[in-house]
Amino acid sequence: MKTITLVLSFWGLLFFEECNAQKVDTAFAKEKIEYKRYLAEVGKSNAAYAAEKFNITISKAFVDASKVFPDPELEMGWNDHGQRRMNMGYGFVTSVNWTLELGGKRRSRIDLAKNEALLSEFLLEDYFRNLRADATLAFLEAIQKRLLLEVQHNSYAQMKKISDSDSIRYHLGDLSEVDAKQSNLEAGVLLNEVFSAEAEFKNSLTQLSLLMGKDMSDTLMYPLGKLENFYRDFSLKDLILEAQNKRADLKAALQSNRVSQSMLKLAKANRALDLGLSLGMEYDAYNRNYIAPTPSRSTINVGVAIPIKFSNNRTGDLRAAQYRLLQSQQEYRQIELVIQSEVVQAYHTYLARQKQVKQFNLGLLRESKVILEGKIYSYKRGESSLLEVLNAQRTHNDVQKDYYDTLYSYAAALVELERTVGIWDIDF
Repeated sequence: MKTITLVLSFWGLLFFEECNAQKVDTAFAKEKIEYKRYLAEVGKSNAAYAAEKFNITISKAFVDASKVFPDPELEMGWNDHGQRRMNMGYGFVTSVNWTLELGGKRRSRIDLAKNEALLSEFLLEDYFRNLRADATLAFLEAIQKRLLLEVQHNSYAQMKKISDSDSIRYHLGDLSEVDAKQSNLEAGVLLNEVFSAEAEFKNSLTQLSLLMGKDMSDTLMYPLGKLENFYRDFSLKDLILEAQNKRADLKAALQSNRVSQSMLKLAKANRALDLGLSLGMEYDAYNRNYIAPTPSRSTINVGVAIPIKFSNNRTGDLRAAQYRLLQSQQEYRQIELVIQSEVVQAYHTYLARQKQVKQFNLGLLRESKVILEGKIYSYKRGESSLLEVLNAQRTHNDVQKDYYDTLYSYAAALVELERTVGIWDIDF
């Protein structure tokens, strides 16, 4: 009877573990995508980037608006002397008024609008520089999460085989009940880690769909590629020079200085006098008053209005424009220094990650696998304990995770370095 109970428990345990294994969702709806196509979709369909593009069309609209001349004013009036009994008559007056801008105001407005439009283009270029790097990092992270999921799944599958074998050995009396339960418990713990890794992997896929502007309710993007081919040979001096020539945010800072100069020019132009020009006609109807009758008459008026600009005694707007120009010059200098610092830091980080990858390539991964296989073989022959197998399994898992983390960090370091420099040759 005891033997029958043990057999039933054994098969029940196998069924329970098989059900758990089936819960690992590896067949979810997905669409495989390569990096080139993914990056093209990001540039084409990313909603935030599309919104940023409107800044270009808006700035161009402001350029058109800056070319507009002041609108003329049409003035019309009618008068009645109010003496019907005396037959004093009536009259009307009409005139066209227009402001003639002097001091180059219109030219200064157009110059400012064009410089602001060019600034918008540099800012959009810089936005895409960061979007491209962030999208690439998300793609690399999804590949990393996929590899880590494979590590966890393989570890669970291996421990599951050991657990099944231990259950048989326990049934045959070759293994203690405690060891059989221990191996089964370890398999369950690893299965939970598989579920956690699976969730992280799917979450990374949703980020890809978000960046591509895709609906993620039915199908997730599945990245193709490996965390390899990220070796580059750089010269730090050349990288700094390249960054100073190509960084879009540095171009934007220089253009911002030009915008400040245009604002100062416009502030000076606004202090010039504007002339008010008018052309009008006045008509008085026939006056039938019996005391002093007068014939109808028409009068044409031409006038010039000259404002008395007491406001020019206040120079706040002019001084504000001058300070903005000085501020933009300091900001440009600061961005130059920040870019140099970013390039130097990214370069040293990239070299460090490169050394770490070489360290793994010297045999750490292979040695940990050999040790694990040896421990499993010895355990099956009864020459080593389950604890030794578990320690070897954990060490091998840690080495694999560290390896994939290091590969990801190496690739990410290259992405960050090229982001800071403003160059791009990433492809995998």
